[in-house]
Amino acid sequence: MIINHPLLGPRDAAEFVYLGDASLMNRPNPKSETASDDFYEYMYLRENIAGQHRELWFHEQGDRSWLIVTRNTLTHEILGVELARKMADRP
Repeated sequence: MIINHPLLGPRDAAEFVYLGDASLMNRPNPKSETASDDFYEYMYLRENIAGQHRELWFHEQGDRSWLIVTRNTLTHEILGVELARKMADRP
């Protein structure tokens, strides 16, 4: 599988480490009244999505950047790649 890195161009997926659902970047608020339940869901409850899914990948054998890869989990087709830091800056 080839990941089209936004800065470095096409790279083999073997250079990356898959880290799971990209929504994990959105941690619950620890000061929330429902923080205990929110963190339980954040840590232990996952959906196993079939189809289009946003994933977090780390370029371990390259520039050590974090990427959000939108991929079809049924076909492994990569639909989009963006730097995770750009996503973290969004409200």
